Amino acid sequence: MTIVVACKWAPNPQDASVGPDGAVDWGRAKPAVSEYDPVAVEVGRLLADATGSELVGVTVGGPDVASALARKSLLSRGLDRLVVLADPALAAAGTTATGLALAALVRHVGEVDVVLAGDASVDSGAQLVPAVLAGALGWPALLGVGAVSAVDGGTASLTVERATGTGSEDLAVRGPVVLAVAADAVVPRVPGMKDILAAGKRPVEQLDLQTLPVELPAGPDVVGTAPPALRARRRQVVDASDAPAAAAELVAALRADAVI
Repeated sequence: MTIVVACKWAPNPQDASVGPDGAVDWGRAKPAVSEYDPVAVEVGRLLADATGSELVGVTVGGPDVASALARKSLLSRGLDRLVVLADPALAAAGTTATGLALAALVRHVGEVDVVLAGDASVDSGAQLVPAVLAGALGWPALLGVGAVSAVDGGTASLTVERATGTGSEDLAVRGPVVLAVAADAVVPRVPGMKDILAAGKRPVEQLDLQTLPVELPAGPDVVGTAPPALRARRRQVVDASDAPAAAAELVAALRADAVI
């Protein structure tokens, strides 16, 4: 039985800067494992240990996703092995292209019972890739997952706990299935030096679009950016000589401007 975790090597938005024209400069943004993916890896590690299953990481992106730094950073989180689809055409892949490429990797891995993913990526945060991935595979998808456990020690039947608008619910799921893990599901482990050294010895399979063809759809083109429009400030003086009347006037002004 195999458990797959979809991960992303992405630039950190905290290092990006926004110009006066609204354009985002990613030049100084250093790539790293997407912020919420270690949570999905940790959930996968716990499930793999409980069932004696293999935990495989899959990731897609430009050539930098196949770098030694990226491979070690991903594998040191607890993956048994990693399958990478690295190609210049995927460097700026959108949600649909990323989901389709990940689906191709999952099929390449083989007999997979469950695919785990973070609920969003740190750079775009669209929260759509797990659903696109599931649709491409023809599998069901569950979002907001907080915990996953195997029934009778096997991965074919799972109990999934996920958050709802009114609380939480426990679902009995028979795979294969795609699960988007909530950001607060577990506290992920912090890789130590031993984990990083061991990561360098774990197997990595690298593919490109010539060895694993994927029909990538044309994504939208960004034709322009602009900062949010600023509303003109209105200077309104409130006479405070009569405190109750001043308070009422202030509240009315704030409500008129939709502040409260």
